[in-house]
Amino acid sequence: MSDQHDEFPPAEPGPAIGTGEPPTDIQRTIAYPPPPAFPETTVFAAEPEAAAADEPPEEAPQAEPEAEAAAEPAPAASTVEEEPDVAEEAAEVEEAEDPFGDWPQPESAAVIEDVPESGAAEHIAGEIDVPDGYTVLEGTPSGLRRSVAVVVSRYNGGLTNKMLARAIEALEEAGVAPDAVTIMPVPGAFELPLAAMALAKTRRYACVVALGAIVRGETAHFDFVASEAASGLQLAAIETGVPVAFGVLTVDTVEQAEARIDRAADAVHTALEMADVFAQLRASARS
Repeated sequence: MSDQHDEFPPAEPGPAIGTGEPPTDIQRTIAYPPPPAFPETTVFAAEPEAAAADEPPEEAPQAEPEAEAAAEPAPAASTVEEEPDVAEEAAEVEEAEDPFGDWPQPESAAVIEDVPESGAAEHIAGEIDVPDGYTVLEGTPSGLRRSVAVVVSRYNGGLTNKMLARAIEALEEAGVAPDAVTIMPVPGAFELPLAAMALAKTRRYACVVALGAIVRGETAHFDFVASEAASGLQLAAIETGVPVAFGVLTVDTVEQAEARIDRAADAVHTALEMADVFAQLRASARS
């Protein structure tokens, strides 16, 4: 029996792959898209070949010192030298004409208050004019049949002792008996409000007189003590309904306090007048 492969004719050899021969008739039936067109590329000059590793690089010629100095940039000028001289500016300001030069200048920077040429400053005195036909409740500084409490600060005792003596004198002049006066010393002006409120709450006194002296120092202590003493004494009067007179000196120097010792008598008169007008008010309310 003969070989079956002999019945078929041998296949014609096709083109070898990669030989570039044109395709056969069967292969031409397949349509291949044309290759894309690439933009033209710019051709750069080839870089010089790097020197061999075994050859040392050529050393650049060293510039001479004079050339290096000329190549270096000049240092920037100092800004301090460019700034104007402060002393020269101050001298120019002094030489300039002062528009306020003709104004009166204070004799000393330590002046605290202006005193009139005639002497010590005085408050404007006067009476309130009430037209006829109106009911008027006005007290008088009378101490008859009245009990009075005096609370005095021991701090700055050289001043408060004089104030207490002047207050006692004013009470005697108003007719307040010595046994109707209660005196309560306290450490300082800061304790005056608490003592005044305690005395007023007993309801044994028609009024309370608070005496103290606060002299300004180098710190802010003066401001706190003076403020709290004033507000505290007012609060004691408002909460209890008992008149509390503010006889506390708030001064800058001891000399100013010495000149105001009579404020203690003014505080006594104020307390007695308020006690009297409150008594009239209570009497009119009962009638």
